[in-house]
Amino acid sequence: IYFLILTVAIKKRSRVPGVMITQYVENIPAGKSTPDFSQKPISVTVQEGKKAVFKAVVTGEPAPTVTWGRNRNTDSYSHCNLSMAMILFYQIPDVKSDHADTFKCFATNEYGKAICTALLNVSEVYLCLVNVHLCTTKNKSYNIFTSLTTSASSVIPRKKQLPKKKNGEIDPKLWELLLSAPRKDYEKICIDYGVYDFRWMLKRLKQLKKEREDEQAKRLDNVKQIEVKPNGKAEFELDMTLKDPNSTINLYKDGMMVLYGTDETSKHCLKQKGTKYVFTINDPQPEDAGFYQVDVEEVNTFSPLLVPEVEFIAQLKDVKAFEGEDAIFQCVLSTPLNRITWSTTDTSLENGDKYEITVSEDKLIHTLKVKDCAMADSRVYYAIAGIASSSATLTVEDRGVQFVSGLSDTVANTGEKAELSCKLSSETTEGRWYKDGKLVGWLFYSLKLFLIKSFICSNIEDPPKIDNDALGKFSEPVIVRAGENAEWKLPFSGGAPMSVQWYKDDEDLLPGLNVKIETSDTGSQLRLSKCQRKDMGEIKIKLKNEFGTIEATSKLIVLDKPTPPQGPVKILESAITSVEFKWKPPKDDGGSPITNYIVERQQVGRNKWSNKAEIPADNTSYKDSEVDPGRRYCYRIKAKNAEGVSDHLETEDIQAGVLRYPGPPSAPKVVSAFKDCINLAWSPPCDDGGSKIIGYNLEKHKKGTNYWSLVNQGGPITVKDVIEGAAYEFRVAAINLSGAGEPSIPCDTVFARDPMKPPGKVIDLKLTSSNYTTFSLAWTKPTEVKGVEDEAQGYYVEIRPIESLEWTRCNVNPITPTSFTVLGLKAMAMYWVRVIATNYGGDGEPQGFDNYIIAMPPPVKPKFKDRNMKSFVVVRSGNTVRLNINFEASPLPEIIWLKDGLPVPKHVTITNSDVGSQFLIPTAERSDTGIYTIIVKNIAGQETFNVEIRVTDDPKPPGPVELEQNVSGTVTLSWTPSPDEKRDDRLHYMVEKRDSFKRTWRTVADNLFNNKCTVINILPGREYSFRVFAKNDIGLSAPSESPVWGTKKDRVKFKVDMPEPKVLDFQSAPSFLVPLKRRMAPQGYECYMSCAIKGDPAPRVTWYRDNISLNTNTNYYITNVCGVCSLLILRVGPKDNGEYKIVIQNPLGTAESSMMLNVRGTV
Repeated sequence: IYFLILTVAIKKRSRVPGVMITQYVENIPAGKSTPDFSQKPISVTVQEGKKAVFKAVVTGEPAPTVTWGRNRNTDSYSHCNLSMAMILFYQIPDVKSDHADTFKCFATNEYGKAICTALLNVSEVYLCLVNVHLCTTKNKSYNIFTSLTTSASSVIPRKKQLPKKKNGEIDPKLWELLLSAPRKDYEKICIDYGVYDFRWMLKRLKQLKKEREDEQAKRLDNVKQIEVKPNGKAEFELDMTLKDPNSTINLYKDGMMVLYGTDETSKHCLKQKGTKYVFTINDPQPEDAGFYQVDVEEVNTFSPLLVPEVEFIAQLKDVKAFEGEDAIFQCVLSTPLNRITWSTTDTSLENGDKYEITVSEDKLIHTLKVKDCAMADSRVYYAIAGIASSSATLTVEDRGVQFVSGLSDTVANTGEKAELSCKLSSETTEGRWYKDGKLVGWLFYSLKLFLIKSFICSNIEDPPKIDNDALGKFSEPVIVRAGENAEWKLPFSGGAPMSVQWYKDDEDLLPGLNVKIETSDTGSQLRLSKCQRKDMGEIKIKLKNEFGTIEATSKLIVLDKPTPPQGPVKILESAITSVEFKWKPPKDDGGSPITNYIVERQQVGRNKWSNKAEIPADNTSYKDSEVDPGRRYCYRIKAKNAEGVSDHLETEDIQAGVLRYPGPPSAPKVVSAFKDCINLAWSPPCDDGGSKIIGYNLEKHKKGTNYWSLVNQGGPITVKDVIEGAAYEFRVAAINLSGAGEPSIPCDTVFARDPMKPPGKVIDLKLTSSNYTTFSLAWTKPTEVKGVEDEAQGYYVEIRPIESLEWTRCNVNPITPTSFTVLGLKAMAMYWVRVIATNYGGDGEPQGFDNYIIAMPPPVKPKFKDRNMKSFVVVRSGNTVRLNINFEASPLPEIIWLKDGLPVPKHVTITNSDVGSQFLIPTAERSDTGIYTIIVKNIAGQETFNVEIRVTDDPKPPGPVELEQNVSGTVTLSWTPSPDEKRDDRLHYMVEKRDSFKRTWRTVADNLFNNKCTVINILPGREYSFRVFAKNDIGLSAPSESPVWGTKKDRVKFKVDMPEPKVLDFQSAPSFLVPLKRRMAPQGYECYMSCAIKGDPAPRVTWYRDNISLNTNTNYYITNVCGVCSLLILRVGPKDNGEYKIVIQNPLGTAESSMMLNVRGTV
């Protein structure tokens, strides 16, 4: 009997790079798992004679079996397996040079196997690796190696001898010994070298080991694949400069010297090309993988060459493709690889325009696409991965003669020419033409783009047609009057069936009450009844059959009377003797031009309308001069054309004008001034008084006189009646149909003299003061130079921000003072400033500063304002800490807060302003205790202030109190410290005492910083109680009380002589402690009267006004509280004037007090 056993080998990816997992079964039971490495062994480099240790952490369920091996032999060394965490150690106690190898760790259980490798380097020095470049020229199925590379210089010196120990330093040899020695020998080695701080030694040693492991791990991360290609050679090259050209170069493989030659036929060849040395292995085999090293006296470099384990699960398959198509090769790997090598027999293939190389997301499926295949692409293609390869053949076939472009359907009209054409891939080919399956003829191609032509109709068509004369007649517009009918007729021809559709303004016309359509095979008619202006528009007919479409258009014009003129009516004038108004033309002129407008008038209050005028169509305004002042009129306007008169537009009531004068014009402006004349200009008034302005009255006033004289009625602009050198003011009044209105305000004083010359530059311009928003300027008036520079009459101040190119004037009108303050500046902004002198002759040249001005006050060294700032603050834990520090400084200072010399924590909120800084801790904790420093500094200096903040809480009470008597008459108290004593260095204790005689607590000691206190003056025969408080900056803790302490005393009988008691009589006649006082209350307010009385027994109280008892009057509120008697009047009135009296009486007598109440505001 034979059994067939099937096994499954599924490759899996580990979470740890460099670990290969093979799964034996398809489905793993719940709770079970394949082996894996959560920490794989790392490559190590040790000195010869030292101990090498590999460490690994293995996982898996069931627990896997772990074995170790190496590439070259299977020597066994000691290893330790800690089963709880599956931590494995593999040790080689005495490392030799032949131990340098690649070690493998295998973890196996019944569900799978995990493998990882680590490299052991044996050397007397630490090496840095050079960049190794492997050149490949020919493909083999097993020649892919991995090279460990780092970036370094090409020439690396050996490690120098350790420096000698200096005085006060630790011998460097100590660390070399500790790194390779077992932990149990650490103490002995340190004592030999005089090191006794073992805790520091262990920390430093751990740091050195971590640095070495990181360096080794960094080297492992820089691996790259080296590909050996089909010419049977593997190469790598290095740059190397020899100090001595005669130096000997040795080549080692796994520590064994390899003989090499310079002949390319040698197995191992080393050739020099300038400063580059090329190492070649001819016909490399798997056994050539190993650790290669090049030694040149004091310099060496090495490179491990490993063979990755990978297989092809799916091989490449042969592909056939036609010319111009794409060919695709695809393979599947057993192990994920980032890339594999694609090549032909003699060339490596790279991703580009011709070839497209892609990899799937799981790195298992690799694809090569050969684009736009040609006959030259027929060859063998290779996929190389590790020591495995796969090949396939691409065959490109010729398609033969084909149609590049075929025939297409053709439509032609009867009697027209039809053309059919096609294009072939071959230039010389016979062709046959068929019609409905029957041979038509033979043609032969002689040109590549030759067109085959045949005059054969494939279809005969009869599209719609319209006679040109009928079309011209139909296109003429149809003109009708409103209410008349409009008709259109159009004959046509064409193949049936024929579709006819009428449109008006692109909307379908359907038969209806006013629309009638009649259609036959040879024509169609449209009739529109009772046309109106709204029916105007474009009329269109559309004819359509299976062979085509044709359209014809016409227009409909409907004539009618115009629509009313448009409002609103605008009143142009409402004067005493005339009314003028204006309107807009009609919106629709009825299709005929407007000939004129008819205006009718009605006086308000009467029913008769009278025809006033007919106005030509080009005038849309009317002026009625036959009106009475103050009367109201209504007007109707009608439009007229050849078809009739429109409906009317009626105005609102228009009142004829009354005497209403215009408002004042603007103040006259001096255009120019000379010694014999002055030219003026002004703007008309805003209010014309309801009628047109017909002129102006111009008046002048000579300075020094008290009257205004009329210059010229009607408003001249040039005034010639002036005296040279005299000063004048002018004002103007507007005149309408009612008369002259109010005059304007006078113009500025103007002198009758010839034009002035512009002034010169201002003198001694300086900055007098400044702050963050303003600065003040001062200058001296420019010097007057006769005939060149006249006197300045005013000044302009201009500023320009340093980032801008435009000047801005700070004053709209010239100022006469020689100082000015510029407002609205930006803090710390930089400005250019200049001053311009001006007069009637114009502006002079500007005078500015040589440098820009900064908007800031003069520099002021920071200074704290509060003299009584707290330097010590106590805060309860959990509360808020808030400090407000006020200062003054210029420019704005930089503010820094520190805690114990370091930046404050992130939970501290700092809010700064121009004049202060706020420090805030929202919820304070004990860790916030410390000394906080605020530093305020600017260009003028700096200032600091320290605040100690102590965050604490109510202290916890001390422990039990014990009492002891060492000396008679004293007691010594001792207690356990409070738990807060270690956290609060300011915590102290307070002791209180109470004896059985006084029964009150008294402090006997305070500010105790120890846990013991001796109390004196302890009397015999009394019992004493003591209690101890813990005390800090917040307050006291709960007390810790002692047991009662007492001493015995012989008791003596105590006798007290009691005096005889005396009987006291407290009765007294009633009297006033505080009598009533005179009052004066305002009317409507409340009034309150009070007095204080005494008497025993308590006297009876009665209030009177003008000798009438008030005790039962509800208008008064009367009280008597503990001898204070009061009377309240809620609202005082005239009736409350008079004498108020209070009478008190008891059996021993009577007393009274009175006052006068006067109510203010009464007679």
